[in-house]
Amino acid sequence: MNAVVLGEDGRSHVMHMGCYGIGVSRIVAAAIEQNHDDKGICWPEPIAPFQLALLPMNAKKSHRVRETADKLYAELLQAGVEVFFDDRDLRPGVMFNDMELIGIPHRLVVGERGLDAGTLEYRQRRDTENSEIPLEGALQAILEKLGMK
Repeated sequence: MNAVVLGEDGRSHVMHMGCYGIGVSRIVAAAIEQNHDDKGICWPEPIAPFQLALLPMNAKKSHRVRETADKLYAELLQAGVEVFFDDRDLRPGVMFNDMELIGIPHRLVVGERGLDAGTLEYRQRRDTENSEIPLEGALQAILEKLGMK
């Protein structure tokens, strides 16, 4: 490479690399490079920043959605799940797109339609389709999907 710097003595000196190790930033960069798709990052579960993204749809307008999401969030935390609770007041498509871009391995959606049907919407980051989890016993079902039970 012939990378040189001009020293105090006015002569050129070859630069020496100061770090030869594999640090956190290199590991993260390699993981992202190997685990992504056209929508964003697909974090490997052992190094994901969160295990699960909890998305309440229109929680500002629906007391029922907010109450269910808050209760589920508390239960998941109590069970030791690392949860990203996205309670921003945004359109569903924006929230879904952000979660795919960030790459959290599991996504759980609480919405009015699902509550009417007694279900929650679940998707693993690499899946192409959503599945439904019954609201009754949801915690156990989620823990199973996360490999915690």
